[in-house]
Amino acid sequence: MRRVATVTNVFAIPHHENGADAGPQRAGRPQFEQTGHEQVVFCQDHHSGLKAIIGIYSTALGPALGGTRFYPYGSEDEALADVLRLSAAMAYKNALAGLDHGGGKAVIIGDPAKIKTEPLLRAYGRFVASLGGRYVTACDVGTRSEDMDIIARECRYVTGRTTAHGGAGDSSVLTALGVMHGMRAAAEHAWGSTSLRGRAVGVEGVGKVGHRLVDHLVEAGAEVVVCDVSARAIEAVRARHPEVRAVAGVEALAGQKLDILAPCALGGTLTEPIVNALTARIVCGAANNQLAQQGIEKLLADRGILYAPDYVVNSGGVIQVADELAEFNFDRARAATEQIFTTTARVLAIADSDGVPPSVAADRLAERRMSDVGRLRGIWLGTMGSS
Repeated sequence: MRRVATVTNVFAIPHHENGADAGPQRAGRPQFEQTGHEQVVFCQDHHSGLKAIIGIYSTALGPALGGTRFYPYGSEDEALADVLRLSAAMAYKNALAGLDHGGGKAVIIGDPAKIKTEPLLRAYGRFVASLGGRYVTACDVGTRSEDMDIIARECRYVTGRTTAHGGAGDSSVLTALGVMHGMRAAAEHAWGSTSLRGRAVGVEGVGKVGHRLVDHLVEAGAEVVVCDVSARAIEAVRARHPEVRAVAGVEALAGQKLDILAPCALGGTLTEPIVNALTARIVCGAANNQLAQQGIEKLLADRGILYAPDYVVNSGGVIQVADELAEFNFDRARAATEQIFTTTARVLAIADSDGVPPSVAADRLAERRMSDVGRLRGIWLGTMGSS
């Protein structure tokens, strides 16, 4: 890394007020002058081996909220590109979820199986604490609730903790529920009914969120076909639901006669070949960053495939961890998650009226909220500061 031990280097990046170049579906490596980030922090602690980057895209709606990803990136540039992309995506997700939080994300560089230790996590917690609440962290790839408990020993700006320490527990419960509400909204938009009975739904990835989504779909009377790189995950699903069919890989899944495709694995599922092979009328799933490249959203629209933007429908998890900051109440968090139906319906209606893909409509709706609420907060805080 380019910074010395335990010294936080903070620098501002020029901000574009309209956010036009910073939507979460943008492909490619972000450039500083285009991202619109408020702040990027490089963190290094020689004693623990910590190397991390914290990206704050926006605090217009409140403190930036987003998880910490622990991953063995090939280079610092690769890690930086990821944190810039992910933090921007969180700003849009949080805005559309109706949360009073901006968007942020952090990455710790390294293999968590090899270098994750208590001293490293506590050093990271001190860096988060040094931001004074501008960034609130949570779990992501490579980190768990138990890690958040350790980070919280140095920092109070932490959520997604274990139930033993006042946390909310497994966020996949509300993530899957939110995807189901988004799927029903998309079904109503496409077919005039929220019912999924008799609909053929393909689920790619039946891990923490995907297997719960399958439970909801089977209960709703859908005909479910799944794929997963893990044979054990497939076996677990079919043990509960013997009627669920399994195929080998997403290419085979896309070739099935489907009404709905639900990507619930890693990002980048929607490539040009996959979209061209789809018979599904709707794409709606839990995976982040489903569009593999620029132009895919237009290809989906041209083929008459209705895309429910992932960062709209998969926000149940962040709704849960945000609620945890106010002493978690499951019923309250569930009620907020159920609003994903209304938000999805609104996004699809705007897309139709404006003649744009749903991802563009979602971007515009998020940007409008960030701009309007951010402007009012700025006026209020400015007034308070001058009194």
